[in-house]
Amino acid sequence: MSSIITSLPLTSLIQQLRSGELRSVEVTTTYLDAIADRDAALGAFVHVDREDALQQAADADARRSAGQANGLLAGVPVAIKDVLCVTGQPATCASRMLKGFVPPYDATAITKLKQAGAVLVGRTNMDEFAMGSSGENSAFGPTRNPWDPERIPGGSSSGSAVAVAARLAPLALGSDTGGSIRQPASLCGIVGLKPTYGRVSRYGLIAYASSLDQIGPFATDVVGAAILLEAISGHDPRDSTSVNLPVPAHSQSVDQPLAGLRIGVPVEHFAEGLDAEVERTVREALAVYKSLGAELKEIHLPHTKYAVATYYLIATSEASSNLARYDGVHYGHRAEEFGGSLISMYEASRGEGFGDEVKRRIMLGVFALSAGYADKYYTKALQVRRLIRGDFDAAFQEVDVIAGPVTPTAAFKLGEKTSDPLSMYLSDIYTISANLAGIPGISIPCGFTSTGLPIGLQLQAAPFEEERLLRVARMFERETEWHLRQPASTL
Repeated sequence: MSSIITSLPLTSLIQQLRSGELRSVEVTTTYLDAIADRDAALGAFVHVDREDALQQAADADARRSAGQANGLLAGVPVAIKDVLCVTGQPATCASRMLKGFVPPYDATAITKLKQAGAVLVGRTNMDEFAMGSSGENSAFGPTRNPWDPERIPGGSSSGSAVAVAARLAPLALGSDTGGSIRQPASLCGIVGLKPTYGRVSRYGLIAYASSLDQIGPFATDVVGAAILLEAISGHDPRDSTSVNLPVPAHSQSVDQPLAGLRIGVPVEHFAEGLDAEVERTVREALAVYKSLGAELKEIHLPHTKYAVATYYLIATSEASSNLARYDGVHYGHRAEEFGGSLISMYEASRGEGFGDEVKRRIMLGVFALSAGYADKYYTKALQVRRLIRGDFDAAFQEVDVIAGPVTPTAAFKLGEKTSDPLSMYLSDIYTISANLAGIPGISIPCGFTSTGLPIGLQLQAAPFEEERLLRVARMFERETEWHLRQPASTL
């Protein structure tokens, strides 16, 4: 029965909970048991409070039995990336720096989940402070890909992607600063969506790069992602970047196909560095759209070649500023031994608390913002960022969505790129532009390599066009069965 429950599409799970065929306690117990049985080999979770999760589930069942109003996700377990604040739960960002920190408040996305009736089943592993593309930069140890535990699952939302792919949770929240939802979704064979910047409140999201970060959903299918996105979206006066726009009823519109669909295929996303097997699989996915009547149009995003450099100047600059607060004074790690000065305490505490990749990015950011260099690097990067957004604005005058690969390759082996940061950074080459431009993007399963590793198709749309993006993604999903495949350990 447990494998039957964990294999249910979200819509079926919700329907059976609403009808009383299933109870939330039964569903939550099933997923908690799966975590206990299988997560030791995967490292997807960093905190699970079984008693609290079962109490949430019992409360959901009690509300339903009493005939009280139930939300969109009533009784449904959801895993939470360890970068979102939840009252009474540790929030470490997978870092020694925040060991023991327990937030006294909920992030807005968490508040909305609770209002929707969701059961918070656990907190997921990640690259430290969301800085990484592989899931290897965690103080708790690496997360492993359920399709091949010797390979990376992608990052930084590694644990959330693995939790959903391994059927340890039906849904999960992640954050995406340069591809951190879409990239692991692609490498783990599930759906991951980065909303438009401002669509989902960032209040209570521990910041990496404030102008790039965005919270979004993981699910096994497009409909599940649509439902979770609907639940967490909306204006929040506590986030000055939150946009006051109506939240579309994604759960109602996602199955409506689009006629006269125009899909842009950027030449720059099929250039040198793209694995041949990934390219062939993505082009086969585009052929499915063509068979459905869509027009495929070659387009250019000419400033794509500057995206990696632009991103790693802006993101690291903002990170160096955001992470300056971790000084061993107010909260977080403080070194036990240091010299007699305040500066030596700062140095010792930050030196012990942060991992190598976080230190690397802080140093890059400090340099890019330093006197004499800020105009040459950071300001110039902001100007190029505007040009990248201009490329997308021009493209969306001609096409409805843009399609291409998510990553240059399928999942690589653990440790393969840890000594080569530049090679690691290039893993995000197709995803970072969406964050720089603030547009929505989604990764959907579109095939597998000859060795059985998942490959994703990326779709991008104009700002606040998530409804269109989801409908286009669902069109492909209805015609294929890639999203139905599960890792062998889950069957």
